[in-house]
Amino acid sequence: MGCSPGVPQLPRGSETQAHFPILPQSIRETLTLSTRLSPQALCYFHTCTRRQAPLGIMKIFSCYQVFRSIWLTRPPGRFFHKVHGLCAPLTLADFEAITLCEKPVPKKFNFAGDVLDQWSQKEKTGERPANPALWWVNGKGDGVKWSFGELGSLSRKAANVLTKSCGLERGDRVAVILPRVPEWWLVNVACMRTGLVFMPGTTLLTAKDILYRLQASKAKCVVASEEVIPAVESIVSECPHLKTKLQVSPRSRQGWLSLQELLQAASEEHSCVETTSQEPMAIYFTSGTTGSPKMALHSQSSLGIGYTISGRYWLDLKSSDIIWSLSDTGWIKAAIGSLFAPWLYGACIFVHRMAQFDADTFLDVSCDV
Repeated sequence: MGCSPGVPQLPRGSETQAHFPILPQSIRETLTLSTRLSPQALCYFHTCTRRQAPLGIMKIFSCYQVFRSIWLTRPPGRFFHKVHGLCAPLTLADFEAITLCEKPVPKKFNFAGDVLDQWSQKEKTGERPANPALWWVNGKGDGVKWSFGELGSLSRKAANVLTKSCGLERGDRVAVILPRVPEWWLVNVACMRTGLVFMPGTTLLTAKDILYRLQASKAKCVVASEEVIPAVESIVSECPHLKTKLQVSPRSRQGWLSLQELLQAASEEHSCVETTSQEPMAIYFTSGTTGSPKMALHSQSSLGIGYTISGRYWLDLKSSDIIWSLSDTGWIKAAIGSLFAPWLYGACIFVHRMAQFDADTFLDVSCDV
């Protein structure tokens, strides 16, 4: 399947490839008068226009309008294209205009620097309500509330852990296999700040699942919790590219670095890298229902800007809102409902550590929040 320009392509052979016919020059010139189309749409348009060519240009435009309406229903963020960067700081209005194709995608974009740090500034100036950015509880009386300022400070420390203590470099891939703990958000934001590619995975993954993902992605680092560390240990000898194992656990283990200990010693001084809009940000694996799971590569803009429309028209978020998404951290829905869409709008993300869904807990917490 062909990728749109806003979504970086995986190396040849790692995803299904398709070839589309070349449109006649006259048709290409006609299309540029309106909008940029996906390869699938171009293929359909070419087939349609070849059938209708003898009937004249009106038939061509009629056919074009049919698939243009289909193209416009595609999820935002999947049709980003490469243009020159915007000079002024990006705002929510800019993000909405970009997803509606009313403004070009900026040449450079980084969610941590262009969104999270901007909300941190708004906290300092009083332009954002006093809601936390992340509110986490475990149901046992423990909890954390991070403002955007605190999230920024901690994620800079985590960024230094990843690049200095772990020796990772921009573009390296990091498998993040954690349950609903604050470190999941912290590590993901730290990856954005450093240009690392994070790959979330559910703690339900077996040793075979983890081995496949580490080998297929050539991950340099794995961040794991108590639940999956034994599974990782059982297959780590078969992962030649893996160089660092980072644990989120109160226990110490030979061969594993402790994220909590390294965070305490890490510096808060870190400069966010200037990533391009097309640069890889994350990899999600498909469920593999018809074969081995496939890697789905997402760019800085497809995730960081693309879900602006979801935040406004699906979730209807404001900076004074609190949102609770029950999705497991290994699925893309967690990225949409528990990271990108809420924080684009400066909303508070609420998280409960529930190991599995419990209706009574859900109703009790919903009444108290």
